[in-house]
This record gives sequence, structure tokens and C-alpha cells, in this order.
Amino acid sequence: MKHSVEIIEPGSLSEFIWDEKYRFKSADGTPIDLTVNDTFLRVAHAIADAEDGFAKQEFAHAFHEAMSRFEFLPAGRILAGAGTGRDVTLSNCFVMGDIPDSLDGIMHAVGEGAATMKQGGGIGMNFSTLRPRGATVKGVDSFSSGAVSFMDLWNSMCGTIMSAGSRRGAMMGTLHCSHPDIEEFIAAKQAAGRLTNFNVSVLVTDAFMSAVDYDENWDLVFNGQVYKTVRARDLWKKILRATYDYAEPGVIFIDRVNMKNPLRDIESISCTNPCGELPLPPYGACVLGSINLAMLVDRPFRHDASLDFSRLQGLAALAVRFLDNVITVSKFPLEAQRLEADNKRRIGIGVTGLADALIMLGIPYNNPDAEHLTSQIMRDIEFYSREASIALADEKGPYPLWNESHGPHRRNSHLMSIAPTGTISCFAGNVSSGIEPVFDFEYSRRVLLPDGSYKTVKCQDYAKRVWEASGVDKKPEVWISATDLTPTEHITITAAAQKHIDSAISKTINCDPDISFNDFAEVYNTAFKSGMKGCTTYRPSSVRGAVLIKDEPKPEPEKPEPTQAPSNVVHLSQPLARPDVLRGSTYKIKPAGGHAVYVTINDIEINGQMRPFEIFFATKAVECQAWMTALSRMISAVFRKGGDVSFAIEELTSVYDPQGGHWQNGKYVPSTAAAIGHVINDHLAALGMVDRDEPQEKVPEDAPVVRSDAKVCPKCHHGAMIRRDGCWGCDTCSYSKC
Repeated sequence: MKHSVEIIEPGSLSEFIWDEKYRFKSADGTPIDLTVNDTFLRVAHAIADAEDGFAKQEFAHAFHEAMSRFEFLPAGRILAGAGTGRDVTLSNCFVMGDIPDSLDGIMHAVGEGAATMKQGGGIGMNFSTLRPRGATVKGVDSFSSGAVSFMDLWNSMCGTIMSAGSRRGAMMGTLHCSHPDIEEFIAAKQAAGRLTNFNVSVLVTDAFMSAVDYDENWDLVFNGQVYKTVRARDLWKKILRATYDYAEPGVIFIDRVNMKNPLRDIESISCTNPCGELPLPPYGACVLGSINLAMLVDRPFRHDASLDFSRLQGLAALAVRFLDNVITVSKFPLEAQRLEADNKRRIGIGVTGLADALIMLGIPYNNPDAEHLTSQIMRDIEFYSREASIALADEKGPYPLWNESHGPHRRNSHLMSIAPTGTISCFAGNVSSGIEPVFDFEYSRRVLLPDGSYKTVKCQDYAKRVWEASGVDKKPEVWISATDLTPTEHITITAAAQKHIDSAISKTINCDPDISFNDFAEVYNTAFKSGMKGCTTYRPSSVRGAVLIKDEPKPEPEKPEPTQAPSNVVHLSQPLARPDVLRGSTYKIKPAGGHAVYVTINDIEINGQMRPFEIFFATKAVECQAWMTALSRMISAVFRKGGDVSFAIEELTSVYDPQGGHWQNGKYVPSTAAAIGHVINDHLAALGMVDRDEPQEKVPEDAPVVRSDAKVCPKCHHGAMIRRDGCWGCDTCSYSKC
């Protein structure tokens, strides 16, 4: 260990994250990994199992040494899953297959996404293959609700599956800049509570950027049909204005991604993983690990401080073998994902702790020397990882789809990617994450406990701790945080690293809240001209607030907040165990013109408080039984999670049925799902967990109300088709079958 401070201090956030996210425990919570070193030994031996004979022990030792020194940090799924024997993936994220433009194909794709998330993988999907809103659906005399509407299916699936575990769901949704629904896509997340499990990015082409430059028109096209023509500059402004106010969508320069892809002759990329550091083809996987630069600084804060390039080069070679072995030993949720990984053996070696390393070397993050050193570091990793992959191909064979056009035969098609490393950087003593600048040198972070309460943990940046232990005088110019930098200074470091990255970089460009819109727009122009493959910015605003707060934390609430946890919350929940006997209540829902639905909610007592444990539905409506069974299982999983479950009420009551809603007990109920949400609200209110809803006095504006003699309109999907004068016509959109 080069530094005099303890990496994981007792009671620190680092220890907390290890215990709750990476420590191997039995089903009843009994620790199997007794120490952090046990975790590293477990992972090292599991990954080395891909080697033959005596090499297993040799490389298990090498892998363990690199991890135990915190110089190499595998991604979280590897740390949590390797060597446990559990049916989980070792890949953090995947890009799913192309979504077929049919209802059966869409539902199959949702199922594949659910299977992947169940094993712990985040997912990315390109929705550009789905026909736009209003397009004809042949064979059923109907019209499509559009690509964006189907994103709600994935959002609900993700929220439900991940609510039963200890991780937040992660998804990326992309749409091409020429898709007719692009304007709806841009605005989709501006609606409160919509697509909360998604990051969204627009696939921007070189042709579009040229049209913006020359102020040309831009056709919105699907399957060769032009649906609408807009000014390219107007559309670009809509993208940037949404990002200025809401921090989304991001932008992916997709032509550049494909042009610089080493496998551009055999694959086409149209999506990335949720954080954006890996543009991937259909069914591609993230197999990630990071070299911790903060641990490679010798004599930190002294005049002769230096980075150990010899150790860096050795770690780059070791990382190639480690991550290649991960592909061999990993389980994959889908066979298509396994085949994609085996055929190309794509890996992503990145870095973390860059900002801390610069500080310990006495180099300000916004100094030209930082740009030069970043480029030198990435150039070395690029060179030595490539040489290691070539040597590994001689030993084990190249990736199966290698051909001479790809250059020297090597084991792995792609080698480098810089991930955000948020959790593993906290685990490693709270070093700066990825190539990001330090957020702040001291701050408080809230973590969510299994019982639903919060704990506040004090955090101090690793470089700050090393400096305090060094006794060296402080150099004010090197203590630079994210808010001290201009957007151009963020881009400079990113562009310096991107030159040597064959995949991509996850990097957020922080912007001042007071930056003008024109200056904000220029950030994206600069990013494009700098050769970046995408751009993600964050400007704190009255709409979105800030991701992390430097101010002192507010007093902890007496009970958990019923809103979605902020991005700086670490979820730490274990599902509740079921007693043999539970008591509950059964409620009756009578949708207009349909069969009654009986809702049963059973309760459990926890620390003297009754709370819901499970929910069941019963109905004679055969066509509803499949989705009701799925919904009951998902909501039950939410209940068994413990903590605050009231968010489920808002999710359900905001669901609108295209066939229309109805009145029930003085309330306008927009769907059967919403009626179930109201039942849950009443039940929780009876238990004293939430306030009881007040009946609405009138139907919300534009809300459809179903009539007993009405049918669903094939165009607008409202329950407003009425037969008059021998012809069926819609009262909502004036559609007529005559």
C-alpha cells in the first residue's frame, strides 16, 4: 500500500457499501465473506477458474493482489456475483435486441428485458424500429400509439422487478433524430413521474448536424414515408432546451460511434448501456473493470510525486486477462447475449480516481498538464492492453468473428471504456469517480436502510484524507471541484481521453445554473467538434434541482419519504419473510361495463405497525387474468421489500385506459389499474400509513369516460365509438367507419 491512510475505515460509507452490496451472505443474511479480503479472494479464484492447470493459482494470486491493493476494481456485478454460485450475471449492463414492430415482438422484447434485469443487468433499447404515433396497424383497422408510448411498458417492468431487490433499475432509451415521434420523445420525461427508470438520448447523425449548420429542413421519416418536415435548427433547439431545463435527453453522435467502431464491417450500433460508456450492438454486454489511478501515485503531495507507469502498464495487461476470463465464467440471462459475448469478447478497461491522482501530483484538473497526462495515461493503457490481447489470442485464440480487416489478430474486439464507477469508487475509499473531477471534498450522503429509514454518512474525498495524513502544506490551486470548472474544461479532459478509447466515456459536463441558453448550446457544438461520441450535461435548475448537495443535510424525516429515492441513495433492502398465516381485507371494484374485480390485501405486523405484505386479484374476466396475475406478483414484491411503498399508489392511479374511465364512489377512475391504486390507498390509509384520498368533484380535463354502449376508437384509442344513424363514429377524434 503506497499511502498512509486506511482505504476502508470502520463505520465509513466504503465499509457500508461493501457490507450491503458486495459482501457474500447466505439467504438468511449470515455473512460468508467475513472480511473485504475474503470478497477479493472469492472473486479472484472464481475468475481465475477460466485458466488451465497451475495457471489457476498463479492468476488467482495476481488478481487478488491487484484488487486487495485497490489498484484494479472490477465492476459491481463481478464483485457481488463471482464465486457465489448464484444465478446472476457478471455484466453490469446490456443492449437488448432490435425491437420488432409488432405487438408480439414488443411483448417478447419486454420479456427479454425482464429476464435480463432479474439477473441484475441494466438494459438499453433503441425504439426507432417502432412505427410512429398515428401510423396504420394493418389487419386490425387501427392506428399505432407510437414508439414513445411503448417505453412505458419497459418503465413499469423495470420499476416492478427492481423494487423487489436492492438495486435501482437502469435503462437507456434511444430514438433516431429522423423518427416522426422525436419531438414527443424529447419531451417525454418532462411529465412528472413518467419514464423515471430511463435515461434517454437522441441518436444524432452527421447529416442532421450539417442541416443544423446550414439551416436546412429535416424530414421525419419511417419506412421511407415522410410524416413531417421541420427546420433542423428548430428540432436541435428543442433537444437543447429540454436538456437545459430537464437535463435530458442526452445526445449520441451515432455516425461517429459507428465510423470509429473497430467492427463497423460486421455490426451496426444504435444504442448504449444506461450510462453511455459502451455503445453496443444488439445483445451486447458490458464487461467492465477500472484501474484506480489514485493508488498509483508515489510520494503524494511531495515535490517529487509521480505516477507509477510501470505498474499501470502491468495492470492494463492483467485487466485484459481478468475481464476476458469474466466472459468465460459468466452466466448470461439470454443465449443471444452469451453468443454475442463469446463471438467478439468485448471488454471495457477504464480508470477511476483520475482527479484525485492529479491533485496528489500537484496538477490542477484544468491545467494543460492535466490534459497531457490524461492522454499519456490512456495511450499507455491502450497500447499495453492491445499487446496483452494479441498475446492472449496466441495463447487462447482470437475472438471468433475476427478477420484481417480488424487489424492484428487479438483476443478481444474492443478493449477500453470509461465507466462512471460511482459505487466502486466510494467502495475504494471514496476516490474521485471515473475521469470526473471531485464533486466536493467533504459532504454528507444519505443511504436507505432495510427498514425504510435513512442514515446520514459523512464522506471525505480520498485525496483530502491522504493530504491530511501527509503533513504537506496545502496548494490551493490543485483543490478543484466540479463547480470550479467551465464546460470547456470538462470537454478538454474528455476529448483527451476519447482519442484512445475504442468504446466511449461516461462523463457529465457540469454547467453553472446561470449559464445562458446560447452558451449552453455552444457546449454541444464544442463537444461535436472535439470528436466526442456523445454529450451529457447537467445544469441545476428549479425544475430538476441538483444531483448532489454540498449544503449540510436536512434533519432526517421520522418516516421514509414516499417519493422516488434520489440518485445519491444507496438502496439496502431485503424482502420480508412470510408467516404461515396472515389476515387481510377484500375490496370489490366494478368497472363500467365489465366484470367485478376482487382485491385482497394481506397484512403483516412489523415493530408494532401493521403494513401490507401481499395482494391478490380475482375476476371472471378471462382476458384480464394474465396481466392481473403479473401485477399482483409485482405489487406483492414491492410490499415485501419493506420501507415506504406508497409510490405504488401514484404509479397505478396515473394509468389511463384508452377505452376510457368511469366513476366510482364519487371519484373519476381512469382505468382498472387506477382503481386498484385507489384500493391500496384506502387500505394504507386505514393502517395509518398515508392520508386518505378526497373524492374528485369533476372529471379531469380531456379525461375519457366510457359509456356502456361505446367501443374503442381504432384511431385515438378512447372508448368513444358510438353507433348513430347506422354508422360507428368517434366522439373524441371524429373518426368514422362509414
